[in-house]
Order: sequence, then C-alpha cells, then structure tokens
Amino acid sequence: MSFVQFIKERQYLTNVSPRTIEWYEQSLRWLPSESPTADDLKAFVVQMRERGLSPSGCNCRIRAVNAYLKWTGSSHRASKLKEPQLVLPVFTAPQIKAMIGWKPHGFYQRRLHLLVLILLDTGCRISEALDMHVSDCDLDNLLVTLNGKGQKQRKVPFSFELRRALFRYSRQFCPHPYMLVLGTRKGCNLDRHVMARDVKALCKRLGFDPPARTLHSFRHTFAVNYLRRGGSVFHLQKVLGHATLEMTRRYANLLTEDLQQMHQRVSLLSS
Repeated sequence: MSFVQFIKERQYLTNVSPRTIEWYEQSLRWLPSESPTADDLKAFVVQMRERGLSPSGCNCRIRAVNAYLKWTGSSHRASKLKEPQLVLPVFTAPQIKAMIGWKPHGFYQRRLHLLVLILLDTGCRISEALDMHVSDCDLDNLLVTLNGKGQKQRKVPFSFELRRALFRYSRQFCPHPYMLVLGTRKGCNLDRHVMARDVKALCKRLGFDPPARTLHSFRHTFAVNYLRRGGSVFHLQKVLGHATLEMTRRYANLLTEDLQQMHQRVSLLSS
C-alpha cells in the first residue's frame, strides 16, 4: 500500500496537479516492489534502457522514483544517467516570419494561428496556453496569468501585436470571461497531441519541416531570442516559470550561428 499512500499524500497534502499524479503512477509501475533493493533499482534502469527509453526519458522516471524512495525513508537511490548535451531545437527567423505572416481562415485556422502567436510571444508551456481563460488576459496592462507546474501562477507580459490578436479572436469566438481562449467549439479543453499534429501540418504547409519536440521548440525559440536581444537570464527565469536559475542557464549557451558570426570577427585569418 506504500505506492497508494504516497500518491494520496502527494495529491491531497502536497496538492500536486493531475498530470504530476499521472507521472508518479507511470513511473512507479517500473519498480518490481514497493521496497526496492539497490539491485532492483539497477535492474529498473536497465529495463528502461532495454525498452528504448532515452537517457532523458529514464531520468524523468528516476526523479519520480527517487521522490518516492525519499518519502519511504529508504537510503537507496537510483542513479541518473548522463544526458547528451544537444543543440536545442528552435525555429529559424524565416520560419517564424512565415508562421506569423500566415493568413488563417475560419475558426480552426484562426485558433491554430493564435496558439502559435501565444507560444512565440510568451514562451509559455503548451499546457499553460491550453489552460488559459479569457479572464486571465489583462488586455489593458498587457499581462497574462499562467497556471504553471505545481499549480503556481505567474504573470507574463505580452506584446501589442498579441493583444490585437487576442482581442479580435476572443470577441468573435470566446466573448465570456470564463471561457477558454483556445478551446473547442463547445468550450472544452483541447488535446495537446491534436494541436501538435496541427502545428506540424502547418509547418509542412508553409514549406519547412518542424523541429523536434515541435511544441516545446516554441519555448526554446522564445528563450534563445529573449537572451539574444539583450534580455536578462534572471528575468527569463521568471517569465518561463523555472524553479531554479540552473534550468534557465542552458538557454544562455550560444547557438551555432551566433558562434559563427563571432568567429568571423575574431578569426586571425579574417584580417
């Protein structure tokens, strides 16, 4: 019953989100018992790798399992795997321009276009965008209230251009404050996988292949361009809703094209 009690305490005492509960449940299913030994934890990691999980995917499950082990008072911990440091997938400037300049027609295309504008302009997570209500958008002060991980709310600024798009769309399709900005025709929540499919189809339509982890690439794109245009890493942490600065610092690594431009100016052969 340890698994059940752990989930209940996380749900009712820590008040974590339903998605976090699902993450715990899926992760704990990998364990052979409620009191795993050190050998069990090694086998747990090996099994995930044999099933084809990536190092980052394994580490995601390992974090949940270690949280459970800490809760039980066990001295055992599963060791995290070393993850490859890959270049973050982002949209290029021409791709961004093409998506912003796309002229949508009808409810579904306009909803998709607004989603793209929100992700590009605020850097929010897809879950935060799909959970946004009309009342969350302060059009007078250009601020949107986002419901982040751990049910932590934060206010994020947005541009005049996004305000124009939000005003026109909400006036026609979601005029009441309680309505979702990006809901279905009947006002229900959208599925993130459906929106990922639609965004990928839009990229193909505009003549380019979508980057890996397409929806999260909007967040990478926002963060990298925020820093490239002189934004502070400390302000970026607040905007993205990161719990620690360490999570934000990865965006401070210059992209390949930035390094290339710098090298042309400092190369001894370019005199």
